Amino acid sequence: MAELSRLPGPVMDLWEWQYEGACRDVGTEQFFHPEGERGSSRRRRDAGAKAVCATCPVIQQCREHALRVREPYGVWGGLSEDDRAAILANEHVPAAS
Repeated sequence: MAELSRLPGPVMDLWEWQYEGACRDVGTEQFFHPEGERGSSRRRRDAGAKAVCATCPVIQQCREHALRVREPYGVWGGLSEDDRAAILANEHVPAAS
C-alpha cells in the first residue's frame, strides 16, 4: 500500500483560494487583453484589473501562484504580464558552489 503521507493533498486544497477572489464577479475580458490591444487601451484595462486586485482578499495567493507557474497571460495578483516578466527576470539565481 502507498505511504499516504507522501501523496499530494486533494486538488481542492491547492485551488480553494480562488473561490474568494474579487475577480469572480468580473468578466475575464477585464484581466486578459484581446488580440492586438496596445498602448493606452491596454494600460487602462490593466489598471482596471489591478484596481479589482487591490480589493482582493487573496491577492497574495494569486500573485504567488502566477509567479510560481509563470502565468504567461493576464493580470494575476495585481501584476500584469510585463510586471511578472520584470520580477522573474530579476530573480536571484544562486551561484553554483
